[in-house]
Amino acid sequence: MTTADFDRHGRTHRLELTDQSVREWDATVLAAGAEDGIVLDRSAFYPGGGGQPPDEGVLLWGGVRTRIVGVRKGDDLALLPHEDDPIPPVGTSVRGALEDVRRTSLMRTHSALHLLGGVVFRDFGALITGSNMNPLEGRLDFNLDTLPEGFRDRITEAANTEVAADRAIEVRVLPRAEAFALPDIIRTATNLVPADVEVVRLVDITGLDVQADAGTHVASTRSIGEIEIAKVENKGRGFRRVRLRLRPDQA
Repeated sequence: MTTADFDRHGRTHRLELTDQSVREWDATVLAAGAEDGIVLDRSAFYPGGGGQPPDEGVLLWGGVRTRIVGVRKGDDLALLPHEDDPIPPVGTSVRGALEDVRRTSLMRTHSALHLLGGVVFRDFGALITGSNMNPLEGRLDFNLDTLPEGFRDRITEAANTEVAADRAIEVRVLPRAEAFALPDIIRTATNLVPADVEVVRLVDITGLDVQADAGTHVASTRSIGEIEIAKVENKGRGFRRVRLRLRPDQA
C-alpha cells in the first residue's frame, strides 16, 4: 500500500478517512447478500476499530430504504443491513447517508479521548493501556502506579483548557518509517499498529498530541465541548481507569 491508496479497503474507497464531514454520498453496489452484507465502491461508514464503534445509517435506492446497522471487515468492507430490510441488487446506484447525531457524537468522543491521553502523557508521563467509547462517553486506562494528589481535578482543568484553546485537529498519512521516526506517536503501552501496515494515518491535535489512528475526529478541540471526568477508578496495581462524559447540546 502507498500513501495514494491508503484510503481503500478491498474494493471500497473509504471517504471518511480523508473527509470526516461527509454524511451523504452516491455509490454503486458491487456485491450484496443478506448474510454477507453489501459492498459499495464508495463508502463513508466507519467500520469500527480502536475502541470506536461502527457507524449506522441508510442506503436509499429505487424509492426504498435499507438500514445499515454495522460493518464487517474482511477482504472487503461489508455493510450489514437490518434483517427486515430489502437488499439492493448488484449494480444498483444508491445514496448512502450516515446517522449524523451518532457519528458526530462519536467524533467528539474520540477526539476527547485523544485530548485526555495527550494531557495525561504530558503532565504525568502515563501511557494508555486500554480504551473504549460510546457516543458522548468513553474511558481510558493508564499505567499509573499511584494516583497523584488531586488527579481528577487537575486533568479536568487541563483538558478543558485545551478545549478552550481551540487547537486544530489534523489528519495526515506518512510511510511507516517516517511516521515512527516522530517522537511519541504511540501513546499506548503496546504498539497496536500491525507490522504489515506500510502507511500510517496520524491524528494530530496541534501542539498537544500526535497518534497513529484510523478513527474519525472533529476539526478542532473547541468542537469537543466541555469534558466531564465522571470517575477515576483503581483497577489494580498500576492500572487506573478514567471515564469521561460530554454534553449532547455542545456539538
